[in-house]
Amino acid sequence: TWDDLVSKFINEFFPPSRTTNLRNEISNFQQKLDESFHEAWERYKDLLRACPHHGFTELHQLDTFYNALNLADQDSLNAAAGGNLLEKSPQYALTIIENKSKVRTSQSKLIASPVNACDNHSSSELAKLTHAVNQQNSAVTTAMTAMLKQLQSNPPPAQVKSVEEICVTCGGAHPYYQCLTAGGNTFPEYRDNIQ
Repeated sequence: TWDDLVSKFINEFFPPSRTTNLRNEISNFQQKLDESFHEAWERYKDLLRACPHHGFTELHQLDTFYNALNLADQDSLNAAAGGNLLEKSPQYALTIIENKSKVRTSQSKLIASPVNACDNHSSSELAKLTHAVNQQNSAVTTAMTAMLKQLQSNPPPAQVKSVEEICVTCGGAHPYYQCLTAGGNTFPEYRDNIQ
């Protein structure tokens, strides 16, 4: 039967270890740091084609790809979808991804050439600026180290909080034994005994 033929073909060309490795590559897919959206999408589709019997649903494939993207590309897809891309139907989400991939391909080719244009003059300027920044960084580090050593050898005096007496009878800014409300100095012989 057809199912037997498919099974024999898969077992011959896709042994279990290879299938496991390919499925892991699909599941662990991540957009590379310098990879454009289009390049990431093409690489992801190549992984899916390399393992036609991966068994992942369209929704699982979309979820894996979407969550592997950088935040800027996720935001771009959400904006194109008019909300969260993963809340849309798989077919609609795939259409958005394919359209974004086609648009970005033409734009990234236009943007790539000016970015890579760098002559000897600008690279020497960059080297000078880098050297100047490194010198300033060294000067600041030296100054901070000197200040730290000075603080460690001559610590600032400890802060001492003053104690202000407050009358417990009336709440005034005088000791209780001088309170006019209580008759003040009524018991001068006991005033030093109260702590």
